[in-house]
Amino acid sequence: MRTLGMIIALCLANAAAQASTIEMKVFGMVCGFCAQGIESNLRKHPAVTGVVVNLDKQLVVVTTKDGQDVPDAELSKAIVDAGYDLKSVTRR
Repeated sequence: MRTLGMIIALCLANAAAQASTIEMKVFGMVCGFCAQGIESNLRKHPAVTGVVVNLDKQLVVVTTKDGQDVPDAELSKAIVDAGYDLKSVTRR
């Protein structure tokens, strides 16, 4: 039983330490300049490792460092400060 508990603890620790992906539906983006502004704002956060903007799908995907996160309020602020409308946030 003790070994099983150690295995479970290691699995949980490993899951918590993995990077996360955050998908955001953002309205108002129409050009490369829009994408660049959003990407620039989001990359300023110390937990962010990558930002991909898909203008056709109105989607912004953010990846974070292992074990780190960006709160929804900070994501919203970055999008709104860039001049756009955040419609939804999905975490994977």
